[in-house]
Amino acid sequence: MFEARNMCSGYGEMAVLKDISFSVKDEIFAVLGANGAGKTTLLKTLARLLPVQSGDLTLDGSDVSATPAYSMPGAGVAYVPQEGNVFPDLSVLENLSIGGRTGHRSKAEKLDEVFALFPRLKERRSQAAGSLSGGEGQMLAVGRALMQDPQVLLLDEPSAGLSPLFVDTLFTSIADTRRDRGLTIVLAEQNAVKTLEIADRVMVLSLGEMHLLRDRADLSMSDITAAYHI
Repeated sequence: MFEARNMCSGYGEMAVLKDISFSVKDEIFAVLGANGAGKTTLLKTLARLLPVQSGDLTLDGSDVSATPAYSMPGAGVAYVPQEGNVFPDLSVLENLSIGGRTGHRSKAEKLDEVFALFPRLKERRSQAAGSLSGGEGQMLAVGRALMQDPQVLLLDEPSAGLSPLFVDTLFTSIADTRRDRGLTIVLAEQNAVKTLEIADRVMVLSLGEMHLLRDRADLSMSDITAAYHI
């Protein structure tokens, strides 16, 4: 669905991603790297929150290099940032309802699916989002994105700051979502161990450049370790 060709992106005139080329479709595509590697910049570029400075970015064969961010949900792309990803003063149900404004299916049908995936959200549906734990907040952010009925789900470090129990639950839900809904998922993470358990392919970034891109089956932890220490 997404294809980048010699893509550079960044902030203002500063390039963070340099000459990145890859394609992603019908898979969990993991983006790994240390802090400052360019993972968040990549996802923000795919969500069209940052400009493509040079090169090309296409979605389903159409050039989206200059497409505004507000058009991406309608194109089937949902983005979950690492921070600021829920409306804290609104209830869980109200947050989910905002996500449900796009797509062709009924809100009730989509709510049932999200509550089946995250039963804890159903228990807390009347609770203010700002009162949720970190893990529950990430579940809500992912659930609200799924309410958009996306074809592509962009997740920026969803495990950041979560307890091991919530990390396990969240990654299981990500894998279940991929299996049950057939979504393409682009997952940017620092937690390489958990990511490798569910990814189909892995790209490792280092200082804004692509260090490697391989099928999960052809990748070892030593490859990951070496990339993190470049």
